[in-house]
Amino acid sequence: MKMKIAIIGSGNVGGALAKKWVKAGHMVLIGARFPLSEKNIKLATEIGEDRFTTIENAVRQCEIILVSTPAPSTVEVVKSLGDTTGKIIVDAMNIVMGKGPQGYKHTTDAILDNTQTKDVVKCFNTTGANNMQNPNYGSLALDLFVAGDSEKGKAAAIQLAKDAGFAECYHIGGNDKFELMEQFAWFWINLAMFQGQGREIGFKLLKR
Repeated sequence: MKMKIAIIGSGNVGGALAKKWVKAGHMVLIGARFPLSEKNIKLATEIGEDRFTTIENAVRQCEIILVSTPAPSTVEVVKSLGDTTGKIIVDAMNIVMGKGPQGYKHTTDAILDNTQTKDVVKCFNTTGANNMQNPNYGSLALDLFVAGDSEKGKAAAIQLAKDAGFAECYHIGGNDKFELMEQFAWFWINLAMFQGQGREIGFKLLKR
């Protein structure tokens, strides 16, 4: 099923997913305060300048919103989305080194408290942007994970994960697991950055 996706945040994660989803045939718009800023020019040459627009315009035209901006600006960004009634929001953010929306343990509750829709899930936050660009390790593809109460949000995130090249996207529970998702992200960050494993690592759920 082809989807209309607004990506808010065109950094490494948002940019990598934009390219994957365009290639998969989805309608993708990049919402930005300065749509064709110097930062966005390289991505625009790869996916087309016509995909860049204002945040509110991107949200208005799309059914799914991926938020992938720095965590401290979560509340400001979410308030800039406009009316999100009936839309799905996928939160790909993490609070890093204690820097996040004031008064929140994770970014997803900050989204829920500042938008109309309750169809909010957390996904695409548990691995590095390099693994968004290429989730393949030899003959295996990495897995992703999603949390949230929203059934339609969960279904959309799972499909989009597979369309980005991940093997599976496992549902780990409802809204009460949002904080666990960020802790899992920190597990990857700890191994990659602080334990010297490097960024070319990822997670795969094996079954017997």
